[in-house]
Amino acid sequence: AHGPDWWLLDTGYGAAADHRGVRDLVRELNTVYRRTPALWQRDTRPSGFRWVVCDAADDNVFAFLRFDAQGTPLLAVSNFSPVVRHHYHLDVPDDVPAWHEVLNTDAARYGGSDIHDAGPVTPGVGPGRGIRLTLPPLATLWLVPVTGCPSDGGQ
Repeated sequence: AHGPDWWLLDTGYGAAADHRGVRDLVRELNTVYRRTPALWQRDTRPSGFRWVVCDAADDNVFAFLRFDAQGTPLLAVSNFSPVVRHHYHLDVPDDVPAWHEVLNTDAARYGGSDIHDAGPVTPGVGPGRGIRLTLPPLATLWLVPVTGCPSDGGQ
């Protein structure tokens, strides 16, 4: 039987920095998960989930909302293409005045290219206003309403 490839974690291995990035990402995923009830509080209820984008196969993008017991959302957006998507429109709840990024798997500290929107993302004006995001390549973003974001979280 073939055992685990522990040599991959050796600090002398050439990709050690990449492994540190993955380790740090997993640590941050767990941290954000624990402090964000929308990710786990309504797992078994249909009211805890809503698709935002489920039919953008040409873009290789999908997005969904998760809701905690009070209805506070988390927006998850994944771009499975190797290209940056600039000004990508998403229809999100109208009652959220601004969104704050709490996780970006493309962050430099995880070994990514560090493409992200600077500061909070605010909706446009008019009907169907939604938000426009810069989607990094091959990455997932998690965003929460600005009013519910921890002061030390995100980018």
